[in-house]
Amino acid sequence: MELRKGLEDIAIKETSITYIDGDLGRLYYRGYSIYDLASFSNFEEVSYLIWYGKLPTQRELADLKSHLAEERNVSEEISTFVSKVAKTANPMDILRTAVSMMGLEDRREEGLVTKAIKITAKIPTIISLIQRTRRDQKFIEPDPSLSHAENFLYMINGEKPDLNFSKTMDVALMLHMDHEMNASTMACLVVASTLSDIYSSVVAGISALKGPLHGGANSEALKQFMEVESPDQVEKYVLNKLSTGHRLMGFGHRIYKTMDPRAKILKDYAREVTEGKPTERLYKVAEKIEEIGIKILGKRGIYPNVDFYSGLVFFSLGFDTDLFPTIFASARVVGWTAHVDEYLLDNKLIRPKAIYVGDLGKKYIPIDERQ
Repeated sequence: MELRKGLEDIAIKETSITYIDGDLGRLYYRGYSIYDLASFSNFEEVSYLIWYGKLPTQRELADLKSHLAEERNVSEEISTFVSKVAKTANPMDILRTAVSMMGLEDRREEGLVTKAIKITAKIPTIISLIQRTRRDQKFIEPDPSLSHAENFLYMINGEKPDLNFSKTMDVALMLHMDHEMNASTMACLVVASTLSDIYSSVVAGISALKGPLHGGANSEALKQFMEVESPDQVEKYVLNKLSTGHRLMGFGHRIYKTMDPRAKILKDYAREVTEGKPTERLYKVAEKIEEIGIKILGKRGIYPNVDFYSGLVFFSLGFDTDLFPTIFASARVVGWTAHVDEYLLDNKLIRPKAIYVGDLGKKYIPIDERQ
């Protein structure tokens, strides 16, 4: 039996959801290029595409938008819980528990996608409740007249966002929506394969995403930019970091051997939302780190990934840095639930093997005879 650590290059299912060409740096949702979707589409339309396998008609899109807007409010029990722990607990722990509470409250017999819509609609409300409670700010009720991305920013910042900010948020969420068989999606499928419920699967996904090797890298990339005072100090910073055995955060990917297309798209939005603002210095530092990093690491196939610019984008839009993984989860829940739905069409319990390397036939020694 061959040992493949991390299940690298092992396929566990067929999918029509997402295709990644790591060598050419291409990403497709249901056959549509991520560049086209980022340019012309929006969160709700791409969610419909991923859940239902096709682009919606005007009526179908309007129905989904209405359904998402209707489901944004959370119960008083969840609201009370989040408010009590917001200032002391890890945001991903809060989100994980709140989604578990949703499962306790939802006893209706409904389709998986219907439940997925509920979870997707409520997560931004939970995130905004965390941030505003910690800042001693009054909670902002969801506004059903706003789009998913607009409402998310409205609940965070207390004012309706301009077109540039809402489009940036919309695209950032789209880019994080799915990425084939990553660690958190795999965690969701392991749970789903036992025929557990969708809330338990999403809780597993959130738990996996909490890890710094998966969902926490964008905040680390942002901290990197904050450590450098100006672009002319970047080369010294990068050389020192690499020579002392440290990684450039936001660089490298298991699949991409060129620049992550999501990073290319987010770079443009990071430039736009920082222009003329205090965060513009961070963008210029990031751009220089990208340039120097590619010059040194690109020959080894190590390039910026989605985390490199996403933290800067989320920070510029008004989010606290430790909330970044929760924003990631708020988008990736669409992909998680779509993959669960797809896998259950031809379910097989996920049960891999391990290669035993211990001893056999040991003699049992009674406890009073052990030294």
